Amino acid sequence: MKASIVDLRYKTNDILKALDRNESVTVLYHGKIKGVIKPAREKSELKIKDHPFFGMYQDSEETVLEELENLRKPRHDL
Repeated sequence: MKASIVDLRYKTNDILKALDRNESVTVLYHGKIKGVIKPAREKSELKIKDHPFFGMYQDSEETVLEELENLRKPRHDL
């Protein structure tokens, strides 16, 4: 969709409807492109199992508590 500066003021509802349809709106000023308004992406709900960290230590022989203990211990033993 193309919209002039005047359209931004008087036809805001039409522009918002175009954004709801996932259309980008090109803003024109004196017939020249000044910018583009793009629809915001909706956050997709990511399942925990799809996260790359999930199952990272599935091949580990240690229990969860042992793994946490290793992560929490100090870097250098003094």
